[in-house]
Amino acid sequence: MGKLVVLADRREQLGKNSNRRLRAQGQIPAVVYGHEMKSLAVSVDPKDVDRILHSETGRNTIFELEVGGDTTEVLIKDYHLDPIKGHLLHADFQAVAMDERMVFEVPVQVVGTAKGVIEGGILDTVMREIQLECLPGNVPDHIRVEVSELDIGGSVRVRDLEIDLSNVSLLSEPDLVVLTVVPPRVEEEPEVVAEEEEVEEPELIGKGRPEEGEAEEDKEQEKKTKQE
Repeated sequence: MGKLVVLADRREQLGKNSNRRLRAQGQIPAVVYGHEMKSLAVSVDPKDVDRILHSETGRNTIFELEVGGDTTEVLIKDYHLDPIKGHLLHADFQAVAMDERMVFEVPVQVVGTAKGVIEGGILDTVMREIQLECLPGNVPDHIRVEVSELDIGGSVRVRDLEIDLSNVSLLSEPDLVVLTVVPPRVEEEPEVVAEEEEVEEPELIGKGRPEEGEAEEDKEQEKKTKQE
C-alpha cells in the first residue's frame, strides 16, 4: 500500500474574511512548518484531514502533502474545531524527516475486561496517551494494556507497560498511573430527621393544687375568727 497523499493549494490571501470565504467553498486554512523550512499557508479539504484523524494511527499518521507538484512528508501537529458544530476549522502540519527522532503521543488501548469491573468496580483511565521519542517510522500505532487480572483497587503504571524500548525512548514518568479499577460508587441515603416527641412534664409530688391549698387556708382563718 502506497503512502497517503493529501492535495493542498497555496493561500495567497490571509485573514478572517479570506478564511470564511475559503470554508464556504468547502476548504479549510492550514499551515505547514518545520524541518528547516519556512512556514507555508495552504488550504486543504477538511474531509482528508478528518479521515486521517479518525484512522488507526490518528495524529501520528505520516503522509505526503502535495502543494503545486512538490510533496512534503508531514503529520497533523494541531487542529481546531468549531465549538458548537464540531467541524474542522484549521489544521497545522509539521514537516518530518524520517531520519530524525521526534516526540509522539501514542494512545493507550485497553485489552480485556478487568476482574474488578466484573465484580462491580469501574475502570478509570487516567492517561489516554503515553509520550515516546523515536524515529517517525518506528512510532507504534498504540500501546496495549492488558487488564483482565486487575482487581478492584488495582492499577497499572507507566513502568508496567509492555513497550519495546529497542527503538523508542519512554518520556512519560514511570510512576504515573495509567489506569485503575475503583470501587463502585455508593449513593448515600438522605438522613431522616425524627420529629421530636412532645414530652409530658411529670406532676409535682407532695404539693396540692394551688386552689385546694388556698381553700384550706381560708377555713383555718375562719375558725380562728370564730374563736376570737
